Amino acid sequence: MGLIAIGDIHGCARTLDRLLERLAPSADDHLVFVGDYIDRGPDSNGVISRLLALRDQVRCTFLRGNHEALMLGYLDQGEYDLWHVNGGAATLDSYVTDSAHRHVDIPTAHLDFIRSTALYADTPDFFFVHAGLKPHLSIAENLARYDEDVFLWERGHLQARELAWEKCVVCGHTPQPEPINRERLIAIDTGCVYHLHPQLGRLTAVRLPERTFVSVPYEG
Repeated sequence: MGLIAIGDIHGCARTLDRLLERLAPSADDHLVFVGDYIDRGPDSNGVISRLLALRDQVRCTFLRGNHEALMLGYLDQGEYDLWHVNGGAATLDSYVTDSAHRHVDIPTAHLDFIRSTALYADTPDFFFVHAGLKPHLSIAENLARYDEDVFLWERGHLQARELAWEKCVVCGHTPQPEPINRERLIAIDTGCVYHLHPQLGRLTAVRLPERTFVSVPYEG
């Protein structure tokens, strides 16, 4: 079985298609998506549709990113402002069915998908989470505290000289010009949606345990 982690997609459906073509996953593979399927990019609707179809063909684990959490805050508590400034309007635009009256129709299957996302995934050799973990705490200690804000928003590990984790943590969330590949940290957000930035604009996956990185440029 091949274990493959895939970075932040952010509504870039065509780019996701190109990456999946490169990866050519089989029924024996396990794909772990580290979250942020929506917002900022042109087709969040298309991304989720593709992921729903993919999970019928390949074993998939879908983690929750901070952007899915922001969408849930809007859906459940009506908290729109923070989601809006983080790209939520682009997500709603992708679901507009009547542009004249701006009617938004998000399918129930897509809402169920967002709600079903997990905060982390654990395997014998790797721990997967969207943003990261507190670097001075072990993975077990991070889980004992169970701070969702850490799972969804943490960045302190990127500057930490030492990591107290028992095994390698694989995450996204913070765009980097190149994937980070350290003994106990793999970070695979290469800023696909930020394609206008000269150092960003790629969607990246990593094959594990080989640590083979596969990237494709932004296509929309």
